[in-house]
Amino acid sequence: MQTDRPAIAISDLWKSYDGAAFAVRGVSLDVGRGEFLALIGASGSGKTTLLKCINRLIEPTRGNIAVEGTDAASIDPVFLRRRIGYVFQGVGLFPHLSVAENIAVTLRLLGWDETAIAARVGEMLDLVRLPRGLGSRLPATLSGGQGQRVGVARALAAKPRIVLMDEPFGAVDPIARDALARDYRALHDEFGLTTVMVTHDVLEAVLLADRIAVMEAGELAACGPTKELLANPGRASVRELMDMPRRQAERVRALAAASGPA
Repeated sequence: MQTDRPAIAISDLWKSYDGAAFAVRGVSLDVGRGEFLALIGASGSGKTTLLKCINRLIEPTRGNIAVEGTDAASIDPVFLRRRIGYVFQGVGLFPHLSVAENIAVTLRLLGWDETAIAARVGEMLDLVRLPRGLGSRLPATLSGGQGQRVGVARALAAKPRIVLMDEPFGAVDPIARDALARDYRALHDEFGLTTVMVTHDVLEAVLLADRIAVMEAGELAACGPTKELLANPGRASVRELMDMPRRQAERVRALAAASGPA
């Protein structure tokens, strides 16, 4: 699944918005080809800043990012973003465009002809388990789960090898969130994608990711395969974070036991 050259290589990355305080501080991190990496940490820990530096939505103050072996700083940022799928927090669909037009945005920018676009939009709706009849509807008429599936379809439409996700499932109800997460992980595996996902939900990261990177105050506090990080989180703050799913499960079991037999 992976080669010697990572899909994303981040080296000594720093980012300051005001020239003084740093939102990201000296982060070095590789993401292997075909890997699913989750970035977790408290609000303000630098997760989203780091994610956006990868496709140059934010320019780093110093340091280097290589995407598929090429220095990202040497790639036109518009071209770079067109070859990397991006799933926004809160969907981020264009409200004045239909579902089909939203999915087709990058395809039109890349110069696909209309016949190929129509065929690809249909394929993508099938892929994310939405009826093709939704293609003519506006985003405002969709449920939260449907809108998020359209966001995933748009991100994958141009056949990217790398997908960045910023809290992709946080705006939908728990049942839809679980289904979306499982369906996306299946797509990740089916197409051999490289995924970097920012999430506040530790349980979501544990269930989806091959490897987890923990951010604290702009620094990389820990990083490792999910099972290894659960077993040996290292510093106390990382242990507190990684132990959260177990504590939640214990509270649920205690509540269930207190309520008596069903």
